[in-house]
Amino acid sequence: MISLSAAAVLSVVGIAWGLAVSSQIILFDGLYGVIGVALSGLTLHVSRLVKQGPTSRYPFGREALGPLVIGVQGLVLTGAFSFAVIDAIQIILNGGGDTELGAALVYAVIAFLGSLAVWIVLRRLGDESELVGAEAAQWAAAVLLGVAMLIGFGTALLLKDSQWSWLAGYVDPVLVLVAAAVVAPTPIAMLRTTMCELLEGAPGADISDPVHEAVAAVTAAHGLPVPESVLCGKLGRKIYVEVDYLVPPGIWTISDVDLIRRDLADRLEYPGLNFWLNVELHTDPGWDV
Repeated sequence: MISLSAAAVLSVVGIAWGLAVSSQIILFDGLYGVIGVALSGLTLHVSRLVKQGPTSRYPFGREALGPLVIGVQGLVLTGAFSFAVIDAIQIILNGGGDTELGAALVYAVIAFLGSLAVWIVLRRLGDESELVGAEAAQWAAAVLLGVAMLIGFGTALLLKDSQWSWLAGYVDPVLVLVAAAVVAPTPIAMLRTTMCELLEGAPGADISDPVHEAVAAVTAAHGLPVPESVLCGKLGRKIYVEVDYLVPPGIWTISDVDLIRRDLADRLEYPGLNFWLNVELHTDPGWDV
């Protein structure tokens, strides 16, 4: 809701300001906000669906919606950047633009400070939700865009009254190109995350390392042999952990397995993550082959 409200305000201001001062980068910033409003609304709806947990129709929950929405955000942002780049190149080829630099610099200050404030708030909340983290990533990109506008319009004002005044008309479209290059890694990372998670790929070290540490601690505490395999996959907030032990026959009971699994679950309690644990003790040497 914070992201949605802030994006709505800044998008309206950006579009109106960009049209008033004939600035493509400010107009792009406003359109970026409109996209953010739509995506934030989608994210909010998906977050509510995920929190509902398993249902009769979706017995394993709907955590896959999380990475799917992140991928949609990445695709939309990539498309927006591509359109902006093409438009900026056309303006450069046509001899540059005519932007009111003083008013543009004022907007750059407002956009930078507003984006920075929202990013700081969302970054603190993003540890418990990947969807909020994705929102924070969008606002981080907006902060970078604000920095680029501050530097660009400030430089253009200095050039305006110098022998290099003819370059001032190119600052605005060049800013669009610079902004696209700086911000591009954000949607690319979103798409990479979506692909990895929808394929239930291994999580990053921030999750996999604590999992392996917890498995090692449980193994030592219960006198178990080194596990044959420790598999870890991630799908949204859901973390799959499968641990297989090859043990001698006639020693371990089902109750022992329950205790081991409970111990592992207690060691893997992290806010915002849902661990699905499968601990297997078997006596068949060929089971994991």
